[in-house]
Amino acid sequence: VTTHADCSLDDLITILAKRRIGTVVVIDRNQQVIGIVSERDIIRHLSTGGATADTLTKNIMTSKVITVESNITSAQLMQLMTEHRIRHLPITRDGKLVGIVSIGDVVKRLLEKYEQEAELIKQFINS
Repeated sequence: VTTHADCSLDDLITILAKRRIGTVVVIDRNQQVIGIVSERDIIRHLSTGGATADTLTKNIMTSKVITVESNITSAQLMQLMTEHRIRHLPITRDGKLVGIVSIGDVVKRLLEKYEQEAELIKQFINS
């Protein structure tokens, strides 16, 4: 799910609520990532009293977006997310958005990996 920089706060909140998501990537006409906005960003701006329903996404979004290429490992994702205290990372190819990964996705993948490794160790011990 993406939006554009001129999307109103009201429309942005509708997108988040309708899709039941917490983050939207902001892209330009060429599918280039130019920002990311989360529920936390919205709450922060609303709490300062400066945001209204007419506020534009470009005034709320984080414009210094950390993106990753699709060949990154789960361990590298976890390290980046922990280091930068972020819960979502856009995945790009040649600067264009191809997906997004959440901390939940990473934890799920790492748990699967560790469960497989534990099973292999059990099989080795029992053989």
